[in-house]
Amino acid sequence: MDEKRLQNIPLRNIHIHDQFWDKYIGLVESVILPFEWDLINDRVPGAEKSYCMQNFRVAGGLEKGTHQGTVFQDTDVAKWLEAAAYSLAKKPDQELEKTADAAIDLIIGAQEPDGYLNTYNTILGKGRFYDLFEGHELYTAGHMIEAAVAYAEATGKRKFVNSCAKLADYLCSVFGPEEGKIHGYPGHPEIELALYKLYKYTGKQDYLRLAQYFLDVRGQQPCYFLSESNYQNGTFIFKEFKDFGMDYCQADRPLAEQDKAEGHAVRAVYLYSGMADVAAETGDERMLRQCEMLWENIVRRKMYVTGSIGSAAYGERFTTDYDLPNNTNYSESCATIGLAMFSNRLFQITKDGKYMDVVELALYNTLLSGIALDGRHFFYVNPLECVPEVAEHNPTMRHVKTERQLWFGCACCPPNITRTLASMGNYMFHVGGNTAYLNLYLAGEIEAPLPEGTMRMTVEADYPATGRIRICLHPEKSRQDAEIALRLPAYSAGRYQLLVNGQRISVAKDDAGHEENRRGIDSGERAVYRKGYLYLNRRWQDGDLIELDLDVAFRFVYGNPKVRDDIGKVCIMRGPSVYCFEEADNGAYLAGCRIDTSAPICTEENPDLLGGTLCAVVSGSRIDYRSVGSDEPLYSAKRPVYQPCHLKAIPYACWNNRGKGEMQVWMREE
Repeated sequence: MDEKRLQNIPLRNIHIHDQFWDKYIGLVESVILPFEWDLINDRVPGAEKSYCMQNFRVAGGLEKGTHQGTVFQDTDVAKWLEAAAYSLAKKPDQELEKTADAAIDLIIGAQEPDGYLNTYNTILGKGRFYDLFEGHELYTAGHMIEAAVAYAEATGKRKFVNSCAKLADYLCSVFGPEEGKIHGYPGHPEIELALYKLYKYTGKQDYLRLAQYFLDVRGQQPCYFLSESNYQNGTFIFKEFKDFGMDYCQADRPLAEQDKAEGHAVRAVYLYSGMADVAAETGDERMLRQCEMLWENIVRRKMYVTGSIGSAAYGERFTTDYDLPNNTNYSESCATIGLAMFSNRLFQITKDGKYMDVVELALYNTLLSGIALDGRHFFYVNPLECVPEVAEHNPTMRHVKTERQLWFGCACCPPNITRTLASMGNYMFHVGGNTAYLNLYLAGEIEAPLPEGTMRMTVEADYPATGRIRICLHPEKSRQDAEIALRLPAYSAGRYQLLVNGQRISVAKDDAGHEENRRGIDSGERAVYRKGYLYLNRRWQDGDLIELDLDVAFRFVYGNPKVRDDIGKVCIMRGPSVYCFEEADNGAYLAGCRIDTSAPICTEENPDLLGGTLCAVVSGSRIDYRSVGSDEPLYSAKRPVYQPCHLKAIPYACWNNRGKGEMQVWMREE
C-alpha cells in the first residue's frame, strides 16, 4: 500500500513568500528559534524555568545537580531541533546550525553507553521502563528520533541520527514479543510514528516491526499498566493519574476494538498517526479502515469549529459526542497539531480532500491562535470564549489563560507550534506518480520532481483574503506530460472557476475513481473532480497558467443541533478562517450581543490592524448595560432592553494581540 502513498518533497524545493503566512513563518528563523533557545537555557527574565539544557549538562557530567522539570522535559530541545532542521532545510544559517550542533553534542553526551537516552532516569537513577504509564521514556525517545531524522535530512550530518539509531536499537532489544523482553508499550504514544520515520530513513525493518508491536500489544488484557509498581503501591509521578482509567491512554481494550476517540486528546491523535503510518507501510487495510472510523468520530462529533480537540481540562481529553463547551474547553495546541498530522497522513494514503480540509482548518485557526504575532508569547489552551474576570476567579477555569504566556513549566506546545510552522511545506504540497498535489494555497515557488522531469510552479495567492489562485508552470522539458491536482475546499464546492491559459475548463465528476475521461477532450481541456480535488492532466509548456477562483466570501455557520452549547448561536467564517468578536472592538458584555443573520456581512479592510486584517462587520443588537444600575435585582420580571448596533469580528487566530479582554466565537442570533 505504501508505494501509493503520496510523498513529501524536500523542503528546500518549496519557497514560501506568502502575505498571510510570512508574518508567522518569517518569525521562526528571526525571532522564535533564538527566543526558544534562550528559554530552554533559562535566559529569559520573567519566564517559567525550563531546566531542559541544564538537565543534559547534569546528566552528561558537565554540571552537578539534580533533574528539574517534568519527566519529559528533554522533548523541549528535541522539538526545537526539529524546527531548526526544517528551517535549515529551507535556508542555510551557519549560526543556527552551530547552535544546533552544540545542542546535539550535549544530548549525545548524556546518552548512556548502551544507547539509553533520558535525563530524568539517568540523573535520578530510578531504573528504566518501570513506569511506562507515566514515565514518558518512549515518548521522549520518539521526539529525539524525529528531530534526528529531520536534522540528517536537512544537513546531511549523521551524528545525531546515528545516536538515535543506537537508542532505537536498544529499544528493539528491550521490547517485543520474545521471551525475556518487556511486553509493554508507551503510556503516551509518539514512538510509533518516530520509529516509522527512522525505518523510512534507514531502511531497517526492526524499527517498523517494533512500531507495529507497540500497536498490536496496546490494550491487550490484562492491561500491562495495571501490573506496574506505581499501581501496585500507589506511587504516581502525576497524582491525578491514580483516578484515570485506562481509556485515558487508549489502553482499556485492544486497538482493533476501539471505534471512538477517547481519552487524552494528544495521546490519541499521536497514536492514530502511528497507526496510519504502519497501516500504509504494511498494507493493513483493517487498521486503515479503523483510522478512518476514528477520524470520522473526531471530526463529526468531537471537533470544535476552529479545528481544535479535547473538550475537558480534566485529563486534557475527549469526553462524549457533541460535548463541546466553549469557555471551559482545553483545545490544547499540541492536540490540534496532532489532528493535522493524523489528517495529513490519511490524505496521503487515500487522496481524499476531506482530510486536507481539516488540516487547513486546524492550521489557519488553532495553530495560529497558539502564538502571538510577536512570536514570543503562547497559548497552551485555546478557548472559544473568554471573559477574563470570570476565568481568573473561577477555579474550574484556571487552565484558561486570559493572555498568552512567555513559557510554561510543561512547555510541549510552543516548540510544537514552531516545528509545525517551519514545516508548512510538508502540508502544502505532495507528489504521487506523475501527479503534483497543491493542497494549501500559499504563495511561493515549488520545484516538484516528477517522472518526466522537474515541474517548477510559481503560485500567486492572497488567500484567504481573496480566493484568487494563479499557478504558472515551468516544466523542465519544453512539453511535459503531468497531472496537476488542486484542492477544492468543501466550503467552495460548486462555487469556483477554473481556467487554463485564459480558457474556462469544464469539470467532469469522477468520485468513483474511474480512469476514463481523465485526459479529457480537446487536448486535455477538461478537468476531473474527484474526492475534493480538481485534476488537470495534459502536456504542459513553459508559461502555462492555471487560474482557480474560490468563493471565500464571509458566511454564517451553525453548529450541529446536538451541540448544546451552540444552539441559538452562529459564528462567522471566511474561507478556512473562523472569526471572533473581541472587547477591543465591541466593548464588554459580548454575551449580551445578538447578530442579525438576515443582514449581509460587510467587509472592512484594516491594513494597520494586526499586521493587515480583513474584518467582518455585522448588524445586530445588544443589551443596553448603561440602563442596568448597580442596585438592579439579580432576578426580576423586567425584560432586558436591546439597542441596534454594529459588531466587528476579526480572525480567531489573531485574538488577544491587543491586550486582555473578552472574546467570543459563537454569538447569539436574533
